[in-house]
Amino acid sequence: MAQMSGKPVIILKEDTKRNRGKEARKSNMMAGQIIAEVLKSTLGPRGMDKMLIDGLGDITITSDGAKVLEEIDVQHPAAKMVIEVAKTQDKEVGDGTTTAVLFAGELLKKADTLLEQEIHPSIIISGYQKAADKALEVLEKIALNVDLEDRQTLLKLAGTSMRSKTVSSDRVHLAGIVVDAVKQIIQKRDGQIIADVDNIQIVKKEGKSLEETKLISGIIVDKEVVHDGMPKKVKDAKIALINSALEIEKTEIDAEIRIKTPDGIKAFLDQESAMLKKMVDKVVESGANVLFCQKGIDDVAQHYLAKSGIMAARRLKESDMEKLAKATGGKVVNNLADLKVTDLGLCGLVEERKIGTEKMVFVEECKNPSSVAIFIRAGLERMMDEAERSLNDALYVVSDVAEVPKMVPGGGAIEMELSKEVKSYARQVGGREQLAIEAFADALEIIPRTLAENAGLDILDTMVAIKAAHEQENGKVMGVNVFESGVKDMLTEGVIEPMVVKKQAIKSGLEVTSMIMRIDDVVAAKSGGGPGGPGGPGGRPDMGDMDE
Repeated sequence: MAQMSGKPVIILKEDTKRNRGKEARKSNMMAGQIIAEVLKSTLGPRGMDKMLIDGLGDITITSDGAKVLEEIDVQHPAAKMVIEVAKTQDKEVGDGTTTAVLFAGELLKKADTLLEQEIHPSIIISGYQKAADKALEVLEKIALNVDLEDRQTLLKLAGTSMRSKTVSSDRVHLAGIVVDAVKQIIQKRDGQIIADVDNIQIVKKEGKSLEETKLISGIIVDKEVVHDGMPKKVKDAKIALINSALEIEKTEIDAEIRIKTPDGIKAFLDQESAMLKKMVDKVVESGANVLFCQKGIDDVAQHYLAKSGIMAARRLKESDMEKLAKATGGKVVNNLADLKVTDLGLCGLVEERKIGTEKMVFVEECKNPSSVAIFIRAGLERMMDEAERSLNDALYVVSDVAEVPKMVPGGGAIEMELSKEVKSYARQVGGREQLAIEAFADALEIIPRTLAENAGLDILDTMVAIKAAHEQENGKVMGVNVFESGVKDMLTEGVIEPMVVKKQAIKSGLEVTSMIMRIDDVVAAKSGGGPGGPGGPGGRPDMGDMDE
């Protein structure tokens, strides 16, 4: 609403709320800081778990930042922007979500202090951008190269990502599975290494313990053999992958056939049976002894397949069919008439096994499969879910290093080194931007400080010790020792992380902070439907209106 010649001019719709200037910026920045505060206690090996209960009463217990933010129902638009940062971090590099959100929250907190000193948001954003560029430059320079043949280093990288999770007690066993799985699916394209984690199938079944989790050199099909007369175990399997139904398809045009004699009915059924037998004969001619069908298999076709000694499963997911093709070297055939010997996949063993109360088909002993499976076992369903999240993070960490073979020391060591270098750079810039660059450097220290806080260490003593260590000649690898007070060499301790995880966290944190700080006007429309809806003509009064 504006004033013109003493008369109000209404521009916005009635009940539209508008916040401007400092008030709007303060509200948005506070929302971002609150989201960071939610995750703060989950960081590091001594971090705590969160229990999340949804509207249906389902419980999730996790310390995984991405999962926590996915489950909580957030209303504030700026808070949603910070959650988007976590999602981006998770999609891009699979780990470091908590680091990215904490860093963004701290940048907002430092910016709030600078705004109170009458420093313009544009200057702060410019200073942050320069600081981030310098931090990324230093990060590239001090990152260490990783040899993909060095199994021990890869195990340490996978172990570090699981150290802060509930499954940490079994991380040695799980890290071995992760490294073997990623090494199996690595491909070279145009001189580049590609490690697509989507080629690793994760299947979980309740029962036994986490130690029983194992890597399958092949794929697990969550289906059972369609006919009791079929073999339940086939060695040296030749697998046909069919994306068409072994059934008599209905015609597109409705037709009516009038049969007046029993012989006519018999002839009709015999013809149907002969057509199905012809389909099965095509599978037999190809030499296949196992059939996986993405669509249905008729009862009569099942009978003929069983008579021919062919194991079959039907209605497989498209993703499972693709993984089977990659694991066995076979081709998914869309038309049964085109099936040839060269289209068959090969593996050492296909077997139906009973796992708990369910039956599953295991396709194992594949030779050089480019798709593999991890079979998770655990006594509790929630432990299985947490194991899946932890393995997913670890798989991404190892695949990140496979694609960009560079690593950095963990435990807050890299953040402290970057903070030191950025502060040194700030003195060269000068002016008001120097204050923003120094604030960026201080924000990086939130990681070692939070690690110390979550471990129950004296924060002041720890920060003084780590700063002193980084002033030394070889101090760049010194990080917070969360199990004992003081600082230690993180490389010796085996606490290492992929460089791309830290790189993405810095970029994501900067992006969301800049976006939130640029907002100085929030215009919020009235919620609650249109005409006839809640609060509209003929509708019930809006609850917000009643409060006001």
